[in-house]
Amino acid sequence: MARTETPRGVIADGLWLPMVTPLRNDQLDLDAAQRLASAYAAAGVDGLIVLGTTGEGGLLTDAERFMLTAAVLEAVAGAVPVMAGVGGVATHAVCDQVRRLDRLPLAGYLVPPPYYLRVSDEGIAWHMRSVAGQTNRPLMLYNVPKRTGCTISPELAWRLAAHPQIVAVKECDPAGLRTLAMQDLIGVFCGDDASMLDHLLAGGTGVVPAAAHVRPDLFVRLLQFTRTGRDEAARALFRQLSPLIELMFAEPNPAPVKAALALLGQTTAEVRRPLMPASKALMARIDAAMALLPPMATARAA
Repeated sequence: MARTETPRGVIADGLWLPMVTPLRNDQLDLDAAQRLASAYAAAGVDGLIVLGTTGEGGLLTDAERFMLTAAVLEAVAGAVPVMAGVGGVATHAVCDQVRRLDRLPLAGYLVPPPYYLRVSDEGIAWHMRSVAGQTNRPLMLYNVPKRTGCTISPELAWRLAAHPQIVAVKECDPAGLRTLAMQDLIGVFCGDDASMLDHLLAGGTGVVPAAAHVRPDLFVRLLQFTRTGRDEAARALFRQLSPLIELMFAEPNPAPVKAALALLGQTTAEVRRPLMPASKALMARIDAAMALLPPMATARAA
C-alpha cells in the first residue's frame, strides 16, 4: 500500500536512504537501480535520495540524472517519497538541474553550498534562495564542509529557515547536530553515520545513513527502537552495526558501499572515474563484517 503523499513544503522525518547509482561498463544500470529502490522501499525506509554524494550525482550527465531519477520514481510508484540532490560550483547550473528535474514528482531537493569557491554566508544564502526560486518544492540544506570547503553554520541554517521552502538540513558535523537540536526552527537530519545513534537518542528524528544500503532492515529497526524508548536495544544493535559503518567510510564514498552491494550480488562495484573501486583488502573486511550481522530472521523477530 502506498504511503500518504508528503505535502509540498514538508520533508518527512525518518530514514532517508541516499541511493547509489548502479553502473555497468560506465553506463547507468537502471534495472539494478529499480531493484534496489524497490527493495529499500519494501524494507521500510521513509524516503530515498538520488543524485547525492553517495549517488555520484556530480559525475553524471544531465540526461543520466533525469533517467535515473525517473527510473527510481517508477520503481517505488509512490510507496516512498524521492528527493534529488542538486549541486555544483555555479548557481546557474544548479538552477538548471532543478528546472529539468522539476518535471518529475519529487518530494524535494538536497542542496549543498557551491563547491570549491568557499563562499561567504551571504553567498550561500543567495545560492539557496536562487535554487528555491526554481521550484515550489521544499529544500533540505546539505552541510558537508569536508567536501564543499565552506560551512552552513547552525545560525545560517536557522536564518535560511525563514524561507518557506527551506525546511530541513542534512548535517554532517556532530557539533552542528547538537547545536541544531537545541531549537525547533528547521528539521535536522543526521548525515554522519557514526553520530546517528547519539542523534536519535537525543531526540533527533531524521537520518540519512549511507551504510543503510547494507541490511536496511536493521537500520529501520534501530529507528523503531529509539522511537519506542528501547534505548538499550538500540545501543546493542548499533554496536553490531558500528564495524560495518566504519568500513563504509574507510575509502572514498561510495566505493565501499558499492563493494558491499557487489558482494551481496545486488549491483556491480563499479564507480565512475576519477573515483576508484574499493580495494580488495577492504572488500574482504566488508565481507567479514557483513557475515557478523544478525541474520534476517533474527532481525525480523527482534
